[in-house]
Amino acid sequence: VQLQASGGGLAQIGGSMRLSCAASGRTGSTGVMAWFRQSPGQEREFVAAWTMFNTLYADSVKGRFTITRDGAKNTVYLQMDSLKSEDTAVYYCAVRSARIVVSAQRYPSNYDYWGQGTQVTVSS
Repeated sequence: VQLQASGGGLAQIGGSMRLSCAASGRTGSTGVMAWFRQSPGQEREFVAAWTMFNTLYADSVKGRFTITRDGAKNTVYLQMDSLKSEDTAVYYCAVRSARIVVSAQRYPSNYDYWGQGTQVTVSS
């Protein structure tokens, strides 16, 4: 499975941005599609996850970010609204082939495939 993330760039505080992640290759089984982010010197941080049965959000983005998936395009999106400076990071999409319990969806080690990352910078 190959993942191609796009949509990053520069946004103003309070603004919006939408990230996309297109999956290709052996995508017959996609248990979980998720977004993580990483700032310099920090560990990779869970942002949001999507499955056919649930969506899950980090507390820091709940109510501001929305994860959705277009099955026909095998693409997952992350709509980011009310952006804050602390949202600045490299955002990575990830896929896990098999289903997993909700509580485990926030851990990077549980994902099989990763995209290349896209930089999001939020400033005034």
